[in-house]
Amino acid sequence: MQIKSLSLRDFRNHEDEQFTFSPGVTAIIGRNGRGKTNIVEAVNYFATLGSHRVSQDTPLIRWGCDEAQISALIQKHDRQATVGITLRASGSNKVTLNDNKLTKPRDVLGLVHTVIFAPEDLELVRREPAARRRYIDDFCTQLAPRFSGLRLDYERTLKQRNSLLKSNGRREMSANALATLQAWDEQLVHYGSQVVSHRLQALHQLKEPIDAHGKMLSGDTEPLLATYQASWLTTDQMDVEAVQADFRLALAERHREEVERGVTLVGPHRDDIELVLSGMPAKEYSSHGQSWSVALALRLATFTILRQHEDDPILILDDVFAELDRKRRTRLVSAVSGVEQVLITAAVLEDVPSELQSYQMVLD
Repeated sequence: MQIKSLSLRDFRNHEDEQFTFSPGVTAIIGRNGRGKTNIVEAVNYFATLGSHRVSQDTPLIRWGCDEAQISALIQKHDRQATVGITLRASGSNKVTLNDNKLTKPRDVLGLVHTVIFAPEDLELVRREPAARRRYIDDFCTQLAPRFSGLRLDYERTLKQRNSLLKSNGRREMSANALATLQAWDEQLVHYGSQVVSHRLQALHQLKEPIDAHGKMLSGDTEPLLATYQASWLTTDQMDVEAVQADFRLALAERHREEVERGVTLVGPHRDDIELVLSGMPAKEYSSHGQSWSVALALRLATFTILRQHEDDPILILDDVFAELDRKRRTRLVSAVSGVEQVLITAAVLEDVPSELQSYQMVLD
């Protein structure tokens, strides 16, 4: 898979720009503030309909504008397609495929696959569970685009359920309120169990490549393990029915506490992925360099699985080489050798290993 060209209008700091890309490696070089990361952020947006840097679309729209437009010519196998996305400060975004408007923006998911590694990925190791949930959810979406809809359905149901719990005011629930809560419980279990089942299956596929890339980056000295953590989940099975049974039981057991606190206390919105490096929790014990290796291993693992399902995803390395020591740089260069298309950003060309300097795009 390749991106052949990219157009940005009022996207971040780019008022009206066009870029072309070649197969193999493209190094995008520019001083801080020139917008090099904004370019690859736009490329990644086509794959997930979200930014790897912010959770909302509004910051992506240039200051003082009502909307931003990004469009790309994508080559997949021997076919090409043009994708256009209009990001709106208010109202729904618009997505077109070959100039035809799609009814649902998420219908474009699955057309473009990317894997991006960026400085923000240190949050996968060192920060709160939300970053790790987003990692696995973005991967699930690329494996199965329908997952995006499942997650949205779960989040809407969760919001309604929390609203009911909060409005009850920590009082004993009336018969009507209890009946309404039970209805929301069923919806929560229906969607939430599917979300968790997708996550478990995805993590199962990632287990071996995460360990393999972790050892590769560390010189085969530091085993890396990623496991799904949910206090309410008692089964190690991945089928939806087994997850549903655990979810229903957990909601029943926490019913009184949830009513008293006015919030949903169990479910995929509170789960985590535990990262264990050499038998120790990476979040607490990994050094700065080890944290980079763990985060990079997670991204390379998703790349490994995605290229097994399709052709190579577009691999994006956003300002990462400056943070890696010589050994990790060398091992990363080896890992990306032969990839169909790699986009690299760096402040100066010297930050990019000489083996990956085949084509440069310099931002003045």
